[in-house]
Amino acid sequence: MAYDSSQIDAFKNVWVFCEQRQGKMMPTTFELISEGRKLADELGCNLYGILLGDDVDDLASELGGYGADGVYVYNSPLLKNYTTDGYTKVISEAVQEFRPEVMLFGASNIGRDLAPRCAARLHTGLCADCTHLDIDLDGYINFLRSGSSLDVDNMKFDTKLFDVNTNLKMTRPAFGGHLMATIVCPRFRPAMATVRPGVMQKRPYDEAGAANVEIMHPDFELVAADIETEVLDIVKAAKKMVDLIGADVIVSVGRGIAKDVEGGIALATELAELLGGVVGSSRACVDAGWISADHQVGQTGKTVHPRIYVALGISGAIQHKAGMQDSECIIAINKNETAPIFEIADYGITGDLFKVVPLLIDSIKAAKETA
Repeated sequence: MAYDSSQIDAFKNVWVFCEQRQGKMMPTTFELISEGRKLADELGCNLYGILLGDDVDDLASELGGYGADGVYVYNSPLLKNYTTDGYTKVISEAVQEFRPEVMLFGASNIGRDLAPRCAARLHTGLCADCTHLDIDLDGYINFLRSGSSLDVDNMKFDTKLFDVNTNLKMTRPAFGGHLMATIVCPRFRPAMATVRPGVMQKRPYDEAGAANVEIMHPDFELVAADIETEVLDIVKAAKKMVDLIGADVIVSVGRGIAKDVEGGIALATELAELLGGVVGSSRACVDAGWISADHQVGQTGKTVHPRIYVALGISGAIQHKAGMQDSECIIAINKNETAPIFEIADYGITGDLFKVVPLLIDSIKAAKETA
């Protein structure tokens, strides 16, 4: 049957583009495989990775450890380095051959370049920079209960427009992060999304899954004439940026440092160093130019899951809470006792951060000296 993206019944299974660079799998891939496993289970279908590169079979089995049933591997010297033309051709033709109903990409530089090219060629929709995915309607409603201010229990969902339990519900920030929008692609397949790094939880690694994953090598054609660009050299520039996603402890600053910005950031830095963590911030601090964007936590920044999250002078707007509410332990310090951040905090201190944090620093130092 000729490929037709509107024939939705011809599509089945969930696919994840498995991004590797110079023979190393990108961490976002494991997050997407883990999330793809959840979606595949909700749909009652299989989960497959699609892996492109040159002699990358050794990377494929690891994907089974995070939930993949199988991996389609496309090896070619022409795929060793990423090119838009080469990767788009191979992936688009693979989708036309095997017809997955859902396809996920990481919202990396490569994913943001590749996914829209594939979506255009496949005549389907793409939702970019997603922070939440659901198939099951009940699961989506539970997400709305905890992640929005909507009166969900009194809402009515129109199930006549499309089958709500078989369509991927893709949620992403909109209007500069002030709203969350959920997008559905009911008339075309595959439903495609790029997913922000760090927002999906990685599953525990399963040795049995890695041992049992099916590795497949479909036939494909790719010649040099298909690629209109040539990678002459890859130069890695070292830029010191804060690693929020991988941090166990994050101390974030908000608008509450306004009366002494430098002093507030210095206190947060000292506290973070004592706890072995890094400094984060709310969007307000970034917009004001007080701190660089790589520190930003929230819907339009990084989504983090640290062991300890300390919020200094952060009111806790829903956009910020969406990026850190899954932290294991949340400690909030704010002068406003009704600040929304206290609703999700495990420990809350009502007070001036410029008075409270020095006391906290002194206590930690004293405890370390006696330990």
